Parts: sequence; structure tokens; C-alpha cells
Amino acid sequence: MSTRFKRNKVILKRDQTCLVIIDVQEKILPVMFNPDSVITNILKLIKGFKILQIPIFFTEQYPKGLGPTVTQLLIELDGVQNIQKMSFSCFGAENLFEQFDNKKINQVVVCGIESHVCVQQTVLDLLANDFQVNVPADAISSRREIDYTIAINRMQKHGAEITTTESVLFELLEICGTDEFKQISKIVK
Repeated sequence: MSTRFKRNKVILKRDQTCLVIIDVQEKILPVMFNPDSVITNILKLIKGFKILQIPIFFTEQYPKGLGPTVTQLLIELDGVQNIQKMSFSCFGAENLFEQFDNKKINQVVVCGIESHVCVQQTVLDLLANDFQVNVPADAISSRREIDYTIAINRMQKHGAEITTTESVLFELLEICGTDEFKQISKIVK
């Protein structure tokens, strides 16, 4: 292909991307809008990122009060260390942004709950620090649908790429016909 043509810079690249799962905890998940779908899609993301060997991070908001991350996710996250936080934004979660910098990550896929609180504040802080942020709309939730909808619109207005779980995984794959493609194709079915 000619060197005159290039891919769009917002397309996710494996060596520059990570997944951040925000606060999908036992005591708050049951009151979320569409919780089963959110869990299903976050599981797809975790499995896909593991197949592609892309870094995964997950946070827990005040686990003493909200409990641990839900069991279905913890099983898949075996070997990944949780990051506990008291701040709503992951900006205040230990040295998470520095970890991204050290790993040369500049594209962050953000999923979890709640869309209008911890997810939105994290996304806005990531954008303020020049990270490209991708939010799979089918892998986030809030208690009320209006909060979810307003958060999606606000994050997009400020520069977040609003996408879906399947779009994220296929962008990272880039090509078909590989073993990784076959494994991820099974996950998204």
C-alpha cells in the first residue's frame, strides 16, 4: 500500500492500549440498569484483552462499604491486582495514570459503573491528560437510564470515542484469519 494512505489515529492499537474496569462491585451491581448485559460485555472485554495480551486494570470504590468486585469478573481477572480507591475518578487511584505512562499507553478503554459518576469523572480526567479514551456503551451502566444517557453524551462531547465491546475487540485484532481472531470470534458470538 502507498505511504500516502494512513489509518485513522483513533483506531485502537494493541501496543498502546489498556482496559480499565471501574467499580463493578457486589453491593452496587444489582441496582444498575441492565446489569446482566454489562457483566456479559465486560467479560468479553476481559477475555479478549487476555487473548491479545493487553494490560488490564480494575478498581474498587470503597470496598469496605461496597464489597469486592463481582465474582464472575474476579474469576476472569485472576492474577490482576485490584486498585482500591476512595476518589470517584481513577485519577485519585494510587498511581494508575503513571502506570499508563510507564507502559507507554495512550489509548484507554474504560468500562464499569456508574456511568455518570466514576466512569465519567475518570474519562474526563483521562481526556484532560491527553489520553484517547474509548467507552464501550454496552459495558457501562448507571442506576437510572437518564444518568447513563447524559453521561454518554457528555463524555462524547468532551472527546471520548463512544463504541461497543465488539468494535473494540475487532479494532485491536486488526486482521482476520489468525488464532486470536478465531478465539475472539467465539467470545463475541
